[in-house]
Amino acid sequence: MSEYWFYLLLLGVCIVLALAFYAGRLLQQVAQQKARQLKAEQDQQVALNKHDKKILDSVLLITRAMQQEQCEFDEGCWRLSVLLSSLKTMSELSAKFPNIYGLYEAIKDLAILDARKELTKKERMREDYQRMVALDKMHDGVVTDLKALHQFTTEQLVKLTPSQA
Repeated sequence: MSEYWFYLLLLGVCIVLALAFYAGRLLQQVAQQKARQLKAEQDQQVALNKHDKKILDSVLLITRAMQQEQCEFDEGCWRLSVLLSSLKTMSELSAKFPNIYGLYEAIKDLAILDARKELTKKERMREDYQRMVALDKMHDGVVTDLKALHQFTTEQLVKLTPSQA
């Protein structure tokens, strides 16, 4: 009878060891999966940062051109609004730079390029007048936003640029 208990105990120990080994393998797989997930998230963040750095470089270039009056305000605000809206790691920029986005909103429906060429002279003059009124009304606010955008962009580029050690 004691031999019977011994074999049952031995069988129980073998089952517990097998289950412990299986649990260990599962825990190892979970740890590996978490490590892969973390690596994928880090890689994705690096890609998003790279994208945003490229966009912010363009934003800085356009901002400087507008400040130096090398770029028309209407065209610059159009480009800046589109670029800022394409950033992946930042949002709510329309609230930070309301005048840039406001000028864009005021002119975004006006004809450009080939569509503008198809307008009659009277329609072109009407759109030019709308554009000039919007520019005149928002000029000072856009200048203020450009200063803030230049500072914001410079700060963000410093954050996104890896330090050279």
